Amino acid sequence: MHSEQLLCVSTTLDSQVAARAIAKNLVEVGQAACVQVIGPIESVYRWQGKMEQAEEWLCIAKTDRAHFAALKDIILKHHPYDEPEVIATEIVAGSDGYLSWLGKQLT
Repeated sequence: MHSEQLLCVSTTLDSQVAARAIAKNLVEVGQAACVQVIGPIESVYRWQGKMEQAEEWLCIAKTDRAHFAALKDIILKHHPYDEPEVIATEIVAGSDGYLSWLGKQLT
């Protein structure tokens, strides 16, 4: 699998429990090869005209373009936020062994 078809998809959640639940769901149903849960992190953002600050947990899912739509739908369905972050970043390079493993998990 070419690296340009591989993606890292990030989302943030308001609790470690919610982040772990989405991470496990994505891997169990085969839409992500791996999801890292990082946190807590601090987010500063503007929401509905007000400056906000929140403790969140960051999920980074490794997937590919073929699985992105279903992965996004799962995140949106199970996410507690009104407008969840779902951002896909193309993996442009990586170690051959890891990228090969990632691709095999998604076939």
